[in-house]
Amino acid sequence: MTLKAIIFDMDGTIANTEHDGHLKAFNEAFDFYELDWYWDSALYGALLSVSGGKERLSFYINNYNPKLKWPLNESDIVNIHNKKTEIFINKISAGFISLRIGVERLINDALKHNLKLAIATSTSFNNVKAILESTLGNGALENFEVVAAGNIVDKKKPASDIYDYVLDKMNLECSECVVIEDSEIGFQSATSAGLKTVITLSEYTNTKNFKGALVVLDHLGEDDQPFQIVNGTPTTHKLVSVDYIKELYECNR
Repeated sequence: MTLKAIIFDMDGTIANTEHDGHLKAFNEAFDFYELDWYWDSALYGALLSVSGGKERLSFYINNYNPKLKWPLNESDIVNIHNKKTEIFINKISAGFISLRIGVERLINDALKHNLKLAIATSTSFNNVKAILESTLGNGALENFEVVAAGNIVDKKKPASDIYDYVLDKMNLECSECVVIEDSEIGFQSATSAGLKTVITLSEYTNTKNFKGALVVLDHLGEDDQPFQIVNGTPTTHKLVSVDYIKELYECNR
């Protein structure tokens, strides 16, 4: 393989966004609109099987039958989600969101090897921009040739559309790219697009099935925090580097 690009998922993969970010922002938005709803960690983990915030809200209303003071229409759901996004971005600005272990190092290693970088995510472009600039500095978005975010495709993960879109925009074949993901629906999406995937488990995905992944790790690793292999072939590597990704791909051809 000639590795030409690394494609990152966003939430739970690049940054620790779910529990202290999105979940708390949803609950604060519910309070703002005086909705008698509260998502605990277990419920939120179940709702993460639905990709996209507005879609998650609709699924919750339709399947969990929460108390409603008035019937909610599509416009109401959009307003709740917009308030949630506003709260979430404020949490980013306040420093509540951090990069996952090894992410910045791997991005720099990829750039040093002249690899293309892309993001494929269901979260909004504004969320992506805020997270990258907050954690990596102004201009960080420019390191990514393609940022496929939000509603840029009709079908969200686990459909392959978001990854198909990225491949098309970069004019690359699936055999020239590797994906970094943390979720089962993200893994299914990448696999459906023919892409090989490195899984870094997050707080809501550590019990999922990732059969067929290149490797399943606890994180990408740093010099003082080497990764642990959850499922995969043993290696002398302690960090996910470009060299390690190439090794994984060659061993799984």
